[in-house]
Amino acid sequence: MKKKVSSQDGISKAIDLLVESGVDLSTLFEKGGLLKELSKRLIEKALESEMDNHLGYNKYSRSDSNNARNGPSSKQVITDNGVISVEVPRDRSSTFEPVLLPKRQRRIPGLDDKILSLYAKGMSLSDIQIQIQELYGAEVSESLISNITDSVIEDVKIWQNRPLESVYPIVFFDCFVVKVRQDKRIINSRP
Repeated sequence: MKKKVSSQDGISKAIDLLVESGVDLSTLFEKGGLLKELSKRLIEKALESEMDNHLGYNKYSRSDSNNARNGPSSKQVITDNGVISVEVPRDRSSTFEPVLLPKRQRRIPGLDDKILSLYAKGMSLSDIQIQIQELYGAEVSESLISNITDSVIEDVKIWQNRPLESVYPIVFFDCFVVKVRQDKRIINSRP
């Protein structure tokens, strides 16, 4: 009988195996490094599992169904680790709708939040474009950034025009601490 392994134990064992295998971990965060490759493999494995579930059989099994695998298509995905090229599985009847990476989606969630954060801090669209290029190596058009910020502009306007309370209680705490030498030792003194 197999012992059930928790996901944390599985991850820990995988990392131990990776370290023991002698992989050069100095390339972990480099462009095209180990972290990017692990992200790519993890996304592709998840997509393959989704396809197995959709078709009802594993990749190398046979089925009586009319629908079958139809090879992968390549897709450039923008992630927190930069741009990753992944192979997305397809089926012959085109009914496969991946949950992890839906059709026509090129960004893993999280990038929109970063763009909105930069915009809220007062950066221009071209500055945000340059920042995303430097951080993730991803070419993001100004029109895409504009569309992302326009999607929340109504909520921002509602928040800015909300009625304010007549009184806001505010408490100020102030403290001034000075280090003083007294009797050959240093103590904190509050004037």
